[in-house]
Amino acid sequence: MDAPTRTPVPALDRAATDRLVAWLSEELQTHRPAFETARVVAARLGARRAGDVCEVIFWAPELLERRVPEGDVFVEVLDPEEELVLARARQSMAFRRTRVPIVRIENYCVAAIEGMRPGSRERVGSFYSLVWRDAENTWSRVLDPLAASLPFGVFAPAEYYDVEAMLAARTDAAYWAALPEGDPVKLGPAANILQIHAPTATASMTLAGLTKHIETLGERVRHDVPLAPADRIFLGYEAIQLLPVEPTTVYEAGPAFWAEEEGPDGDTDERVVVDLRRPDTTNWGYDIVISGMAAVNPALLETGRPDELVDLACALHNFPGRPKKLIIDVVFGHSDNQGLDVLSHHWFAGPNMYGQNVNYRNPMVRAMLLEMQRRKVAYGADAVRVDGAQDFKWWDADAQVLRHDDDFLQEMADIVQEVGGRRYRPWFIFEDGRPWPEEDWELSSTYRAVIESQRDDDVFQWGPLTFAHNTPFLYTFWLTKFWRIEEILQHGQNWISGCANHDTLRRGTQINPKLNINTRLGDTRMEILDKAYDHPAAQMLTYAAFPGVPMDFLNAMARASWGFIRNQDDRWGVKIVAEEAISLGWQVDDYTYSMPGSFTRLKELGFGDREGLARFFKILEALVEVTDYDLDVMAKLLDAVDPPLEGPAPFTARVLKQVARAWMDDMHDYCNVSKYLDSLGEAHTEYMLALREFRLARPWLRGALGPRDHFDYQAPTRGSVAFRSLRHGPDGEQVFAIAHLEGKPLLGIVPTELDIPGLAGGGWEVALASPPIGADYRGGTIDLHDGMAVLYTRRL
Repeated sequence: MDAPTRTPVPALDRAATDRLVAWLSEELQTHRPAFETARVVAARLGARRAGDVCEVIFWAPELLERRVPEGDVFVEVLDPEEELVLARARQSMAFRRTRVPIVRIENYCVAAIEGMRPGSRERVGSFYSLVWRDAENTWSRVLDPLAASLPFGVFAPAEYYDVEAMLAARTDAAYWAALPEGDPVKLGPAANILQIHAPTATASMTLAGLTKHIETLGERVRHDVPLAPADRIFLGYEAIQLLPVEPTTVYEAGPAFWAEEEGPDGDTDERVVVDLRRPDTTNWGYDIVISGMAAVNPALLETGRPDELVDLACALHNFPGRPKKLIIDVVFGHSDNQGLDVLSHHWFAGPNMYGQNVNYRNPMVRAMLLEMQRRKVAYGADAVRVDGAQDFKWWDADAQVLRHDDDFLQEMADIVQEVGGRRYRPWFIFEDGRPWPEEDWELSSTYRAVIESQRDDDVFQWGPLTFAHNTPFLYTFWLTKFWRIEEILQHGQNWISGCANHDTLRRGTQINPKLNINTRLGDTRMEILDKAYDHPAAQMLTYAAFPGVPMDFLNAMARASWGFIRNQDDRWGVKIVAEEAISLGWQVDDYTYSMPGSFTRLKELGFGDREGLARFFKILEALVEVTDYDLDVMAKLLDAVDPPLEGPAPFTARVLKQVARAWMDDMHDYCNVSKYLDSLGEAHTEYMLALREFRLARPWLRGALGPRDHFDYQAPTRGSVAFRSLRHGPDGEQVFAIAHLEGKPLLGIVPTELDIPGLAGGGWEVALASPPIGADYRGGTIDLHDGMAVLYTRRL
């Protein structure tokens, strides 16, 4: 970052403030419904550059409730006195403090301020928040929920950022220029999707690192460089879906990333000294606090600049040959309890299983949520995936029932975006398993509730094999789920299909390894889990038989580990880790644990080998329930185990929390895809890439099965499960696939001579065969074992 030049002291621009006040007053006095007015006002909330001034509008109804006089409310502007380097792990920084008076209109605090420095890629801007003092001269802070840049997280002042300049500098103008001018165009679905958790996708663990990787892949493709297995797992996809990149929770027990120092020299009216830490939380992305959703999680930013998300969008859109779409994942269905510490009570409607319900019925909250979404998509996203759409609910006091807020889901899908001078509506994907979490949800969910309630016919939902409790490594999984597969075939044109995603792979690691495991998949539990979610035969069905849009998860395609990752918990962290540690039996063996770079924190705590750690976790899990999660009692009982447990004896509540944190951080490192690339196979990754390219070349496969199409399984089964699919294309092409999912081998069969309507006759050619079927197989008799699949095509 450039060293800060001496900036003028920020001050209220009275004329600009008067104009802003006049605009807001006029909007608030219209005869529109409250929500329509809130939508107009929400578009101007936060800190917005308007020429040489910064227009600031805060919605702060809590100040009126507290009867805080207007003269005790200010916009606090903090300008660093020295160079602020966001890449430093920790630094102490003195800020010049300026408190600028505001004008209050109803629930809004307004100021147009000259002298604030906008942040950019090259320099850090002024920090700001709303502050107020009480009768005892104690100051309190109101943070900006619509901040564009949060270098030190959602619990710190926001950075005033020049968003328009950031977006204007994008390098994918040609991509957007290809869209028609004029009325907004509705973007359609991608052909297939790769889901990526950015912090575990590359060794850099940042969005910038992922962008560099995409750009490097693009150069290899552009120059026709021979591809390695590590390259192939990223290719053949038309879209990349990021797990949420919004700011997440912070450490419950500290340290804080922004800590203002007290004392005569640390905190005065004119100056404040702040202990700054670079955000370093690890999280899978879904533990959000609602505030800051328009910004980018600073823990994902190599440079601390939100431009990194724009850069990623541009790298995808500029990818040679076939541009890739960007799908962002938004989490508005709930808030972690930490949200109570950063937002007023107006945002929340009571507790739920995740933390807090969001108050969708408040017009301003509703409008601000939609505005957060609009600002995030403006980074350059083509599509939006909505997490937990079944959680968008409100209490109907008249009927005394909890209702799904499908109107809000429709409002999300109706937002018009403008990027690169073109107006469009993104493609929308909803995860909705209602009536989840009711006990019978797996049986009663149709996975079509949002599809049927939305006006557009191209709204998508996660399908039944994509949702959550998905265990393809258990015997009989495929036959017991056949009724769901039949639904996919009949209704799946608007479903996301596939078995592997961030939920299913994690759920798989939570299954008791003593259940009826399909041991034909591999010789070890690790191999069984890897092959179950990166299964050649199942992928054949997904890409050559099932309608809808296939989606893969990068960690599954890389055969990398995965799990629930969150290192911020203090109160419940030990309990969560005790529950998660069952994945040790699925994803870690003695060898991988012993590797020098694996589980370094746990080893430093005294867990020298996997066996000792597994013994500790087994006893810990039992004690969580026995002691009603009393950490002090648990520690005493752990110390009394004979023979003594490995680990940092003597155990205390504090030590148990250290162990829990070490597990989460070590697992985060263990899940990084870069650690698994050298183990990927040539033949398997070639096959998977060819399968994706086969689907890309046949967009008609997205449609539901027609009257001439056929799908069934080999019957009688005689101990094996083999699915057969025959699809008919609009140009006379037929696609026939046979996939052996589990059980005993099918010996000596000729697939193209099976008794399937429409299959008879010659002309079939082998388009693709899964390893270990040799490339010399051109048809005829074959033995199919677990995981094998063959794809044939012909033209009539």
